[in-house]
Amino acid sequence: MELLLVVILAALLLGAFLWWRRESAARQERDLADARADAQRWYERLGGQVMNLHGDDPAVRQALVDAGERYNAAGGQLEQARTVQQYRLARETALEGLAYARAARVALGIDPGPELPPLAAAAGAGQLTRERQVDVQGQTFKAGPQPGRDTPYYYPGGRFQGRPVPAGWYSTPWWKTALGAGAGVLGGLLIADALFSPAFADPGYGYDAGYQEGYAEGADYGDQGGDVGGDQAGDFGGGDFGGGDFGGGDFGGGDF
Repeated sequence: MELLLVVILAALLLGAFLWWRRESAARQERDLADARADAQRWYERLGGQVMNLHGDDPAVRQALVDAGERYNAAGGQLEQARTVQQYRLARETALEGLAYARAARVALGIDPGPELPPLAAAAGAGQLTRERQVDVQGQTFKAGPQPGRDTPYYYPGGRFQGRPVPAGWYSTPWWKTALGAGAGVLGGLLIADALFSPAFADPGYGYDAGYQEGYAEGADYGDQGGDVGGDQAGDFGGGDFGGGDFGGGDFGGGDF
């Protein structure tokens, strides 16, 4: 009798284990299919924007070049993706490409379209609300919230060497040069320090004690975004990198 009970209990345990494993495998398949479909959806939307948008203005052309680069990169990632995380990386690349396409629409003076999901790499970076100009090592660097003749390079927000760089338009893609060569990193940090220094603490820039808190909070987001952004976080900003407000305080959480 006891032996029979043991056999029945073992059979029940085995059946429960097999059911759990089957359900777990089915859930993983569903998650993988959902991640694949989501990434594919944003990738196809980006393809439509890249194909249909055209313009001769330097800001438009540059934004579309960056969007096209992300489209090609996302396509390659989709072909190689085998896991949920890899499909999420492809989704993030496609979303960044759409951020550039949206910037191109702004530069064209047409409706930018609906808001996009936030980029992981741009979490806490914020966006520029005022024009600014600085001189670093004999060169002039400009930045502002709108495209212009002197600011044709869009950046969707992100981090450079651990510090937040807000979304906006820049006179030169200094983050690419700095990331492309070891000697350029120091120059990139000097540019970032000059552009986003407390020297801009006039009304409207919102620099106060909240910056430090916001910066720390943004750094935490940046660490998480590294997992999602991978190598893209460099050029991307990952790549070339909207976020809401700059970090968490005023200059740290309000508009920059």
